[in-house]
Amino acid sequence: MNLCVYCGSRTGVDPSYQSAAESVADELLRRGWGLVYGGGGIGLMGAIARRVFDGGGHVVGIIPSFLASREVALWECSELIEVPSMHVRKQMMIERSDMLLAIPGGFGTMDELFEAITWRQLGLHDRPIGLLNTNGYYDPLLSMNAHMVERGFVHQHHADLLVADAEVSRLLDLLSFASSHAPSQLPGRI
Repeated sequence: MNLCVYCGSRTGVDPSYQSAAESVADELLRRGWGLVYGGGGIGLMGAIARRVFDGGGHVVGIIPSFLASREVALWECSELIEVPSMHVRKQMMIERSDMLLAIPGGFGTMDELFEAITWRQLGLHDRPIGLLNTNGYYDPLLSMNAHMVERGFVHQHHADLLVADAEVSRLLDLLSFASSHAPSQLPGRI
């Protein structure tokens, strides 16, 4: 199993975000799962990747060439793949993963998350998508999700594609269960 983690190239102001990244890394190592992520060596990206790699886990970093120096690519990945664009990066991250998880991050994390949700809604992939809601970080997004349903812009079954929990092990259990029960043949699957 491979878990794609979307997360910040910064650590944020709350130390619990770094702790959450480390907890995800520890849980990946415990389960023997691989990490797929954006290839950066700084912020939460670097923290989770280094911890998995240093613990003997498999780490696949996927980074656009123009960001390799800007995000200070983590060259010590098991596999570091340079790609020509952000679009190719996002597509390859999904293709190389069985499940997708967003932990705290900024605009880049939101971009990756929303594209993954949209692609899932359109049937382009069948990976379950989770939010690690560390210290309520994703509470505003979860409220917005409910608001979009209330206002008729999102169907409830699409809103339910997003699984959220504050506890790493429980969330990965939910994603793992959903992954093993996902439809195997979706039209246009990437």
